[in-house]
Amino acid sequence: MAGLVRKSFDSPEEVRPFEDGKGRLELVNVDAGAVGRATFEPGWKWSEHVKPIAKTDSCLAAHAAYVVSGRMKVVMTDGQEEDFGPGDYMNIAPGHDAWVLGDEPCVLVDWQGFADYAKA
Repeated sequence: MAGLVRKSFDSPEEVRPFEDGKGRLELVNVDAGAVGRATFEPGWKWSEHVKPIAKTDSCLAAHAAYVVSGRMKVVMTDGQEEDFGPGDYMNIAPGHDAWVLGDEPCVLVDWQGFADYAKA
C-alpha cells in the first residue's frame, strides 16, 4: 500500500448517471474500496431515478457519507426519517428511500455505499 495517495473527483475513474438527467455518481477507487461523490439534482428521488437501475424495492446500500451542499430527506422502510444538510455526517442502513429537498443540488461524499450504487 502506498504511503500517500491522491485521487480527484474532477477526473473520476467511473461516472454513473441517474435516470432523467437528475444527477450522477463519480467514483475513485482506493485500496479500501470505492469512494463516491454524488450530485443529486433538484427533483431527484431514489425511488424514481435509481430504483429503475437497481431493480430493488428500496435502496439496499449502507451509506457513511458527508453532505457537502444541499439538503436530502431519508425515510427508512420502518418509517424513521431524517433531513440532512451541509456539514452533516449521515450513517444510513440498507432499506430506505431518499429525495432532494429544495431547489439546490445535494452533493455528498460516501465512503461506504457507492461501489455498486446506480449500477445495472
